[in-house]
Amino acid sequence: MINKIKAFICVLIPVVLAYTLNTKFGDLPPTLKFLNPFTGFWQNAESTSVKTNRKITLKGTHQNVDIAFDDRMIPHVFAQNDYDVYFAQGYVTAMHRLWQMDFQTRFAAGRISEVVGKKAIELDKYQRRMGMVFGAENSLEGMMADPKSKEMILAYTAGINAYIHSLSRSQLPIEYKILDFKPEDWTPVKCALLLKQMSAVLAMGSDEFYMTNIRNKFGNDVVKDLFPDYPFKEDPIIPVGTKWDFKPLPVPAEPPVFTDSRTANIKTKQKEEGIGSNNWALSGAKTASGYPILANDPHLDLTLPSIWYQIQLHAPGINAYGVSLPGAPGIIIGFNKDIAWGVTNVAADVLDFYQVKFKDDTHKSYWYNNAWKNTSNRLEKIVVRGEKNITDTVVYTHHGPVVYLQKTNFSKAGNIPVGNALRWIAHEKSNELKTFYLLNRGKNYSDYRKALTFFTAPAQNFVFASADNDIAITANGKFPLKWKDQGKFILDGTAASNDWQGWIPAAENPTVKNPPRNFVSSANQSSTDPSYPYYINWEFSPYERGKRINDRLAAMHNATADSIINMQTDNYSIHAQNILPAILVMVDHNKLNATQKEALRIISSWNKHYDAKSLAASIFDLWTKRLQFNIWDDEFTISNIPMRYPSRDRTVQLILHEPNAKWIDNVNTPVKESLTDLVNEAFKYSCDSLERKFGPIGKHWEWGNFKHTNVPHLAKIPGFGSKTLITGGGKMTINALNESNGPSWRMVIELGKMPKGHGVFPGGQSGNPGSIFYDNMIDTWANGKLYDLFFMQSADDSNAKIISRLKISKK
Repeated sequence: MINKIKAFICVLIPVVLAYTLNTKFGDLPPTLKFLNPFTGFWQNAESTSVKTNRKITLKGTHQNVDIAFDDRMIPHVFAQNDYDVYFAQGYVTAMHRLWQMDFQTRFAAGRISEVVGKKAIELDKYQRRMGMVFGAENSLEGMMADPKSKEMILAYTAGINAYIHSLSRSQLPIEYKILDFKPEDWTPVKCALLLKQMSAVLAMGSDEFYMTNIRNKFGNDVVKDLFPDYPFKEDPIIPVGTKWDFKPLPVPAEPPVFTDSRTANIKTKQKEEGIGSNNWALSGAKTASGYPILANDPHLDLTLPSIWYQIQLHAPGINAYGVSLPGAPGIIIGFNKDIAWGVTNVAADVLDFYQVKFKDDTHKSYWYNNAWKNTSNRLEKIVVRGEKNITDTVVYTHHGPVVYLQKTNFSKAGNIPVGNALRWIAHEKSNELKTFYLLNRGKNYSDYRKALTFFTAPAQNFVFASADNDIAITANGKFPLKWKDQGKFILDGTAASNDWQGWIPAAENPTVKNPPRNFVSSANQSSTDPSYPYYINWEFSPYERGKRINDRLAAMHNATADSIINMQTDNYSIHAQNILPAILVMVDHNKLNATQKEALRIISSWNKHYDAKSLAASIFDLWTKRLQFNIWDDEFTISNIPMRYPSRDRTVQLILHEPNAKWIDNVNTPVKESLTDLVNEAFKYSCDSLERKFGPIGKHWEWGNFKHTNVPHLAKIPGFGSKTLITGGGKMTINALNESNGPSWRMVIELGKMPKGHGVFPGGQSGNPGSIFYDNMIDTWANGKLYDLFFMQSADDSNAKIISRLKISKK
C-alpha cells in the first residue's frame, strides 16, 4: 500500500506541476508557456539586423504589391489597385501592431473580461451599456452600403487575417504570452469599433447630470452667472465677424424647464483640462516659400504602442502619407501631392440624457408623447475568464440605451444619471471611412468640402491647405438641430418636443476659407462668435492655447517649417499672463517661512514659460489649482449631489473683477474669508506640498520632474513603458503636455510643387517591446524635433532611406 501511495504521489507531482506551470493564475502568465525557449517570450527579442528583402505569397491579393520599409520601419506601400493597397495596409499594420489592434477593439466591445477575468466585468458592462457595439454595428451598416468603403474594409480585414493565419505560437506578440490568450480572426465590425472608441475618447463627456443638480440646488440665476453660454475671454476658431453665407433653418422652440433629476453618491467633478489638440495653416502670404504650411498635433493619452501608425499608400489615384489608426484603413491625418489636412476635437454637444418614466419595475414600457411605448432589450453576453459567463440585459428606448437602472459605484460612470436613456451621435449609421478615402485622394478645396460631408463623429475641426494656395478650417460633424442649451441639462424623456429635431446642414457647419488674416487655426476653443445661428455647445476648451497660437501666427512673416516646428513646443502660459500679476500682489510676504519667501522670489521673476527646468511653473500650477479649489469646493461639494466647478474662464473673471463675490467666503468656517486669504492659503499650500514631496526648494521642484511625463504601455504592463521624460509644456500651453497626455503626433507639411513633410510620434512603428523600433522616436519627440518624412514617388525612389523590402505576390 505504501509503495502504491508513493507511486501515486510520484505521478501526481508532475501532473500538478505541469498544470500549475501551464495555467494562468491572477495577473501572472503561465510560467512554462512564458519561459518556453521555443514558443515563449524569448522568441520576441528581435535581432538588431533587419532582413533586407523578403518575398511572400498570399491568397487574396489581386496583383503583386511592393512594400519598402524606411530606416524608421515605416512602410511605403505600392499597389496596383485599391483593394491591394488596403489589403497590404492591413497586413503590415497587423505585422507591427496586432496585439494593440486586438486589445483596443476588445476594450471598445466590452470584452476585456475574456482576457483578464472578473476584475473587468464592470468595465465591460459599461462599454456595452453605453452602446459601443450597438453603434459599431450601425456604423458598419453605413460603411458597407458604400462600394468604396466596403472594398476598403473587406480588403483591410483580409490583410489582417492573412497575417494572423501566418503566425505560429512562438511568433505571437509578447502580450499574448503574458496574458495567455490568442488572436482571433479580424472582422469588419472591429474596424467600426475602433472608430467608435475614438468617438468615446473625444465625445463621450457629459456634464448635464452635474448641471441639472446645480440648477436644482442654486437656481437658474446662479447657473447663468457661473456657467455662462459664452466665455468672458475667447478667440474663436472662425474669426470674429465672419459672415454666414446662408439662410439658417428655423431652430426648435425651447419647451418648459425640466427640473426633476436623480442623484447618486459620487463626488463633485473638478473641471479638468480635457483631450485637446492644435492645428493651423498659414497661406503663402505669410511663408518664405509662397506656399501654405500646415501643422497638426492631436493631444491624446500617450501609450506604447502609439495610438498612431505611420504609413504611405500608393496606388492608381492615391499617393498619401500620414498616420492611420491601427485597426482602420486609410490615412486619418496627412498629405498628398496637392493637399494636407489635420484635425482637432470640436467638443460638440452630441450626447444627451433623457430621464425615462417607466410604467413599472419591469421596464417593459415607458411614457412618451402621451402614450405608453414599448422598450426593447439587448442581451449582452459577457464571457468571464475562469468564471461563469454573464448576460447583462440593457433596456433601450427610442432615444437609445438606458445605461443604468440602479446606482453603480463604477468610477467611469460618475457622470451617468440613473434611469436615463442615452442619445449619442456615435449610435448613428455613418461612414467616416469615405471621408478619408476622398481626402487621401483630394486635389483641391472642393474635394476637401465634399469629403467632409460624409463625416459624422467625433466632430472635428478639419484644417486644410493646398498647393493652389487655399487654406481653410471647418468645425465638422453631424450636428443635431437644437435650441440653445438643449442638452446642457437632463431632458424630459416623456415629451417629443425634447427629441433631436433634425440636423444642421453640412454646408452650414462653421467654416472659413482664405480669411484676411492669412491663417486659420484651432485649439478646441469656441467654434465661432455668438453670431453663428445654430447651437453646437455651450462650453468648449479654454481659450489660452488658441489665443497664443493666433498671437504668434498674426506676428509671423516669412515662416518656414522650422518656425512652425519651434512653435509646436511653445511653453508660454496665457493663463499666467492673465492672472499672475493680480495674485502676486496679494501675497503677504511677512507671513511666509523661508522656503515660501524663496518661492515667492522665484515666481515673481518668472517668464511665464512652462519650461522643463522652471521651478516657478510647478509653484504656479499647484497654487492656481488650489486657489480654484478654495473658491468653489465648499459650495459645490455636497454629499449625494454630484456637481462640477465653474470653468477656469469664470474663475479668472471672478478673481480679476469680482474679488468681493459671495463665492469667496468658505461657508464651512465661522469667519468670512477674503480673496486675499484664499490666495495666501493656496500659495503656502503649494509650497508646503512641493517641499513634502520633493524636499527643500531646488532642482527637484523643477517642472519637468514635477510633471513626470512618461509614455506607459497600453495595458500598463510594468517595464513596457518609457522612462521619465524631462520635458516642458502644460495643458494650458501650445505644447499641451502633462504626465501621460499630450501631442500624440506632431506634423508639419510644406506645400509646393512637391510637398515636404515632417513628423514624429512618441513611440515607434513596432508594438514589440523587444524591437529596436518600439520606442526609437521618443527622445526625438521629447526634444521637440521632427523627422523628415520620405514621400516616395515610386517603390524604387532613391531619396528614401530604405532598409528592407517586402514583395507580396498573389497566390
